[in-house]
Amino acid sequence: MYYKKLKEFPDNFLWGSSTSAYQVEGAYDTDGKGLSVQDLHLPENGNTDFKIASDMYHHYKEDIRLMNELGMKAYRFSISWSRVIPNGSGKINEAGLKFYDDLINELVKNNIEPIVTLFHFDLPLALYKKGGWNDRQTIADFIDYSKLLFNRFGDRVKYWLTINEQNVMINHPNAVYPADAELPSKKKLYQQNHNMFVASAKVMDLCHSMILDGKIGPAPNITAIYPATSAPEDVIAADNWESIRCWLYLDMAVYGRYNALVWNYLQEKGYAPTIYPGDMEIISKSKPDFLGINYYATATVKAAKNDGHDCQPRNGDQQVMLGEEGVYRSAQNDNLKMTKFNWIIDPVGMRTTLRRIYSRYNLPIIITENGIGGEDSLNEDGKIHDKYRIDYFKQHFLQTRLALTDGVDIIGYCPWSFEDLVSTHQGYKKRYGFVYVDRSDSDIKDMRRIKKDSFDWYKKIIKENGSNI
Repeated sequence: MYYKKLKEFPDNFLWGSSTSAYQVEGAYDTDGKGLSVQDLHLPENGNTDFKIASDMYHHYKEDIRLMNELGMKAYRFSISWSRVIPNGSGKINEAGLKFYDDLINELVKNNIEPIVTLFHFDLPLALYKKGGWNDRQTIADFIDYSKLLFNRFGDRVKYWLTINEQNVMINHPNAVYPADAELPSKKKLYQQNHNMFVASAKVMDLCHSMILDGKIGPAPNITAIYPATSAPEDVIAADNWESIRCWLYLDMAVYGRYNALVWNYLQEKGYAPTIYPGDMEIISKSKPDFLGINYYATATVKAAKNDGHDCQPRNGDQQVMLGEEGVYRSAQNDNLKMTKFNWIIDPVGMRTTLRRIYSRYNLPIIITENGIGGEDSLNEDGKIHDKYRIDYFKQHFLQTRLALTDGVDIIGYCPWSFEDLVSTHQGYKKRYGFVYVDRSDSDIKDMRRIKKDSFDWYKKIIKENGSNI
């Protein structure tokens, strides 16, 4: 649809950025922090681990000064469960709580809205050893942990996210388990998934009861799935994967029910979870206030042949298509370009995804992640010229404005990421930030923060509230 005039971004639009605790904080064993599953990460191909990361733990005031200079209206970050409760349950670590207390106070002082993710891939190691999300006790532990955060920070934090990319944890569990761990079966993964649905629902209710003006929602990774051709069989395959990968998670969060197509898929495959008495009542009565959406790229699929080759290739990450036997087969979209790290670039796909989400759920949306990773480096002039990142966001911001004009209620946009952090799969070889962190995988150097060209460009976008996109 073409428009003569595009809608303006709302005056209170939350222009921001995102990070996660384990990828940016470092200080993995400092001030009483317990270990998480991410602290056992074994790097490959010369990548660093997460133990030092970008050391935001010791640089947060400097980083927030840069956020203020950028003009950020919001900062979406996660709290490390094992930093505040070292074993995931039981004894509280006051030093860990103080770090987040000071961080939030510094954000508020700089008029930056904190958007807090309760859980972002870093399960406390002690809980993992007890069974993790397969153990129903973890539901109770997550509620106690969330209650602690709501009690300590609810006077200053209005926006909360329950679980980051739950669908990624189920479909790509290698991203959230220790490198030497045996990955769970699909049956166990979908039981974990169900338990997380119950935990999230209870925590949403808890937020509403404890924080007068608190707003809370999920943060899945959602993307439109395209059929490779107009063949009806390809359309069915796209519908299969979009339902399994996306709608399952939002249907549960918003409507409190299993997507019918997905439930039949789970039964057919033998993956259906045990649903305990009262679970669905708990899930169905809980309602999110908004949806956090992580978007990076679309995917394209074609009809499955059920010939033993549908699942090829099997070496993808969360944005690289895999395929599943008898369900869908990975396909290439020749209309789209790719990054150096083989992630598809599809700005129009963002508009398509936002429209599909809003037409199904009619809830406000915060884009909680979106970005491009590249091999940034310091030039001889002491600067980082990341024109490719500017071009990427210019296109995605425009498509977001078009989605607004389509009628989608978008209240914020938090690109990934504020500063360079440890990429899950490529360490510091793959950088996402508007701010360069002067370290490499093998040498932590001085951790100096250096503004990239994209920093100044984004600063102008925020100042103008996107009016010249």
